[in-house]
Amino acid sequence: MPSPPALAKVVRFDGFEVDLATGQLHKSGLRISLREKSFQVLAALLEHPGLVVTREELRQRLWPEDVFVDFDNNLNTAVARLREALGDSADVPQFIETLPKRGYRFLAHVFEAPRAPEPERAPRVRLVVLPFINLHADPAQEYFSDAVTDQIITELASLAPEQLAVIALTTAMHYKGSHKDVARIGRELGVDYVVEGGVHRTEDRIGINVQLIQVSDQTHLFARKYDAPLRDIFNEQSRVALDLADHIGVTPVPEGVRAAGATEKAAGRKPTEDLAAYNEYIQGRYYLSKLSPEALAKARQHFEEAVRRDPDFALAHDSLAETYWWHGYFGFMPPRDAFSIGVLHAVRALEIDNTLAETHALVAQYHKQIDYNWPEVEREMGRALALNPNSPLVRMRYAWNFLMPHGRLEEAVAELEFALELDPLSTYFRTAFVFTFLFWRRYDRTLAEAQRLLELDPTACWAYIAIGAYHRERRRFEEAIAAYRKAVEFSGGSAAITGWLGMSLGLSGNKAEARALLKRLHGMAAQAYVPPTSFAWIHLGLGEIDSAFEWLDRAVDERDQYLMPIKSYAFLDPIRSDPRFLAPLLKMNLEP
Repeated sequence: MPSPPALAKVVRFDGFEVDLATGQLHKSGLRISLREKSFQVLAALLEHPGLVVTREELRQRLWPEDVFVDFDNNLNTAVARLREALGDSADVPQFIETLPKRGYRFLAHVFEAPRAPEPERAPRVRLVVLPFINLHADPAQEYFSDAVTDQIITELASLAPEQLAVIALTTAMHYKGSHKDVARIGRELGVDYVVEGGVHRTEDRIGINVQLIQVSDQTHLFARKYDAPLRDIFNEQSRVALDLADHIGVTPVPEGVRAAGATEKAAGRKPTEDLAAYNEYIQGRYYLSKLSPEALAKARQHFEEAVRRDPDFALAHDSLAETYWWHGYFGFMPPRDAFSIGVLHAVRALEIDNTLAETHALVAQYHKQIDYNWPEVEREMGRALALNPNSPLVRMRYAWNFLMPHGRLEEAVAELEFALELDPLSTYFRTAFVFTFLFWRRYDRTLAEAQRLLELDPTACWAYIAIGAYHRERRRFEEAIAAYRKAVEFSGGSAAITGWLGMSLGLSGNKAEARALLKRLHGMAAQAYVPPTSFAWIHLGLGEIDSAFEWLDRAVDERDQYLMPIKSYAFLDPIRSDPRFLAPLLKMNLEP
């Protein structure tokens, strides 16, 4: 078939509008849910309206040669779902005609949607707020100066997101105590302005010193000392942000308009009237950022106390929900137990304040993991993106919790690139970036990004996991095993990572050590939660397919997070044609 002329990104037919870039189908302005494979069939037909698109052409487009599926049944299912979405009939087709044993033909007239001219947008001013120095004699007050830094970043980011891009706290914290000069920081982050300062807190007062520096010539444009009663801390932080915006020529969006696009921590209101609850909250955030089992336990205690003191403290509920998420994600608690508790706090946060964009994205994460409810995931993610499309965390959660599980990896990379623009030194975002390229099977890019992650954190176990996978897919098992051993070492003996190591050992022929790792995992499981995928991976490496499927089924039931990329794992390709592979996909409500 000759190549069709380039098709517009948005086309229309008979009241329907199809956005080929985003994978969305609308009719009369209403979004119509359509699974990925069905949408790909529709896109292929729209590229050749009136012409036959053969079943073989659709097979090549939907399932590459190295992916093994029951093609005939899966294609028939995808076409049936497409017809259902369009309200079409196979017997009396209005849109999709079946040519038995040959393929399909699109019958309706297809035309380009008129393109609205895109207004030119001036480049945004870029600014970083460096971690404020703790000016208190007690080093234990460090969490408080970090919290002030975080809040001022959040306030600034909410003022005028179309004019001002503010580097996220995670990246800013990399410069804590670094003593790098402003010019170097400006070059490394590509920012126009740097904010420095210090915080001094007494029992009932707060002092904040702030200075604004222009990177191009290191001119100090603004410097001021703020002093106020501690009870006015929220107003004072807002005042600092407004003064900084004024001195870089940024016009804040009116507060009533701003709230709809503000980040979750700055919605034009005090997060709590109880300063003791707020103090517990910011201590919890300090520990939450560390993500170790001990730190997460301390974070949970602080958030629980904050909620006890102020049951209507929405951000404390959100943070408690996030803490439980990490407990389940890393397996510090059985995921089903952790997620069933955490989701209640996330929902409670939204009952208190429904404008929290990042909380909507967190609720979406829970819908993904608790009940594989993809329509609800999409709805909550859509709400989060509408509330705050400039939030790096919202964009990351959208990429990793909706796009990635469905195999929409190119789109996921684009979302993560956006997140990394404002948080380039985040090891969390960078890790997701590395693994998205791995799942996309862009192996050279995977290796390059894993090396960048190691530059940020030489002990990043996830970087070594990706490097191990890179070598495993090239059947360089010696290098793969060496990388996985480092990952296990730097993770403190993680059961999840032990499974990856065991798989490579089995594939390399070192079955004795692989079986020894299986025995070790069974011993660990008698004491604490071990992800079922850890057992499944080793059984796969040993060629014990029946046992692998048994553990994959348990992984679905136990909400094992490491099974979520099931559609993209390259090492699962040899068993995709097995009829049993369909069962976990269907239980996870994922399209084959």
